Amino acid sequence: MTDSPLRLAVIIGSVRDGRFGPTVAHWFAQQAREYGRFEVDVIDLVDLPLPLVMPSWGGDTDPAAARVEKELSQRLGAADAFAVVTPEYNHSFPAALKNTIDWFREEWQAKPVGLVSYGGQGGGIRAAEQLRQVFPEMHAVTVRDALSFHSAWDVFGEDGQPVDAEGAAGAAKGMLGQIDWWGTVLRQGRALRPYGS
Repeated sequence: MTDSPLRLAVIIGSVRDGRFGPTVAHWFAQQAREYGRFEVDVIDLVDLPLPLVMPSWGGDTDPAAARVEKELSQRLGAADAFAVVTPEYNHSFPAALKNTIDWFREEWQAKPVGLVSYGGQGGGIRAAEQLRQVFPEMHAVTVRDALSFHSAWDVFGEDGQPVDAEGAAGAAKGMLGQIDWWGTVLRQGRALRPYGS
């Protein structure tokens, strides 16, 4: 049994101009670092744009797209667990996030996913609930607890920290505990027996 830190990829799912995702993601990444059990890799999809057509589906092999695909594959594959930070667009989650999920397969398998949503009155809950249906198809497991920031622009101060710092940190700690447990057990399982064997 290894007690080395789990590699947690925090994925910023929105690529829109004016997005609020980086504020939420960087706060959550700091919470994960302070938890003490994670090495954190923040993956911002705006920096790693995938085309909509995969080369295997008849699309052209663009060298820039191939570099992005390789980097994302390596970073997702290296992760032991994920935290997906998503807004809610039209009762769902962003297209760039869905494209990233669909582009890869083995990279997600037998790993836990924590969901961090934000938005207006709904707090992105419908996006998170839809992701709970998507990730099992990738053979990943979503942890029970999630974070949801309603009216996120009012919940976070100009310093990028939640106004209710104690309450938000407590909720994050609860979810990180579940990611830690699932991530540890599944990492041990993958080491004992490769997934799908």
